[in-house]
Amino acid sequence: MSNIFNFLANPSRFRVFSEKLCPYSIFVMFIFIIIGLWFGLLSSPPDYQQGETVRIMYVHVPAAWMAMMIYLSMAIMSIFALVWRHPLADILAKCSAPIGAGFTLVALVTGSIWGKPTWGTWWVWDARLTSVFILLLIYLGHIALVRAFEDEYKGARAGAILTLIGVFNLPIIKFSVDWWNTLHQPASVIKLDGPSIHIEMMVPLILMALGFLFFYISFLLINVQTELNQRKLKKLFIKKLSINS
Repeated sequence: MSNIFNFLANPSRFRVFSEKLCPYSIFVMFIFIIIGLWFGLLSSPPDYQQGETVRIMYVHVPAAWMAMMIYLSMAIMSIFALVWRHPLADILAKCSAPIGAGFTLVALVTGSIWGKPTWGTWWVWDARLTSVFILLLIYLGHIALVRAFEDEYKGARAGAILTLIGVFNLPIIKFSVDWWNTLHQPASVIKLDGPSIHIEMMVPLILMALGFLFFYISFLLINVQTELNQRKLKKLFIKKLSINS
């Protein structure tokens, strides 16, 4: 495992690896999302309380999972960048942030659409909604901060520190429904005593989650390729200027 990790640490090798892997990842992403949408929109039954509006769950819940998972992965990347100075860790974190922000926004918007017929309101400042909104602000802060410095290393270091500070928001999001009185229901999928959701609803939920996971992998690879190419062009441009001067 460490040999693979060290092998992919080289930007050139990672670029070649990502170019080969990306088409397969995109293909798998489409397969999972198409099948997941078919099950979620056509095959799964309506909820006995929420009716047809429960189908928003098949986008809302996996998007919320991905928003938290991507941020956790960014925190791990930030540790590698700060402690071990891994050459690709800061790039992976930088390229993950826009995708994570997108999933967080999707979770908030679909949650509001779901909340109107279910709770009778588009928005309420309860613990879960507020903490997810804070997560979106942290994502946006990271995106702005790493691009605010002319020196890429300083920007990456500032972004890594912000990410590690913001990681304390993740357990608040996860356990807010247990710690405080919120409109959200307790966990029904990831539980110590097993899921309490019906299998016909579980299947599209897991399929969409896998589709979103491969969406993240695919666009992370694309973003990293773009970032590496931009940095390579920047170095060539600076080298050309130095030669001409």
